[in-house]
Amino acid sequence: MIAFCRPSVFVVPADRWDCLLDCLCEQFPNIDRTTWLDRFERGMVQDANHQSLSANSPVVRGQRVLYFREIRNEVEIPFYERILFQTEHFLVADKPHFLPVTPGGGYVSQTLQSRLMTQLGNYQLQPVHRIDRHTAGLVLFSLQPETRSLYQGLFRDRQISKSYEAIAPALPDLEFPHDRASRIVRGEQFFLSQEVAGEVNSVSRIDVLERGEHYWRYRLEPVSGKKHQLRLHMSALGAPILHDPLYPRVDDKLAADYTRPLQLLARELAFVDPVSGESFEFRSELQLLPLV
Repeated sequence: MIAFCRPSVFVVPADRWDCLLDCLCEQFPNIDRTTWLDRFERGMVQDANHQSLSANSPVVRGQRVLYFREIRNEVEIPFYERILFQTEHFLVADKPHFLPVTPGGGYVSQTLQSRLMTQLGNYQLQPVHRIDRHTAGLVLFSLQPETRSLYQGLFRDRQISKSYEAIAPALPDLEFPHDRASRIVRGEQFFLSQEVAGEVNSVSRIDVLERGEHYWRYRLEPVSGKKHQLRLHMSALGAPILHDPLYPRVDDKLAADYTRPLQLLARELAFVDPVSGESFEFRSELQLLPLV
């Protein structure tokens, strides 16, 4: 089985080829002619209006050609998203654990963005922000390029309120609410972050929603948006989020264990729509584990 997602864009550099097939074969020497012919037959080479092109289509300099990157035998992620709300300009989706937001690495069709593109037939939609593959919860998408910058500005200008819920060990010696402030930089391994001495560039507000015997339910509010900020801050306090495969140490088996999802949920999202001026508040319908 071959999986594909949103198309990549190729701009024809000249008009010296007899047909589009010859152009693509020369411009992409690592993809053989048979593969390109197969893509044409399956409608996977399109014009700017998403109409299928043929192998013998004429070549026009400056023409935008859409084609689909493919991954053979991509493994299906057996958890599914829900669209909670949609307007002409944006939608809010509830993402399950383990599903990446955007394509990358070994994930193409098995991403939230690709699934929504296929479901809605809208190849223009893009996430306005990201949450980790192992984190579940709310993700805001822009549906139109014309208004996308307005929604991106909500995060850039901190005009959007978002909070998370997490299950982690009890912290009885701390006074809540508690602000964790530190300097976060890229870790020694490129996919990790770490705290270092220096000027503060990240703040997380932490409060307790529910207390169990061993684990508490926390409300986490990222004042800043550094990579893995909430996970790193909770681990640094001595309360790593339950089933975290990265902090305080990397655990590859846990990362792939669908029975033990990271107990972190993007629970709430609130903002004033920059297009309509209407106020919106959204809450994830997903649930974390009960306390023990």
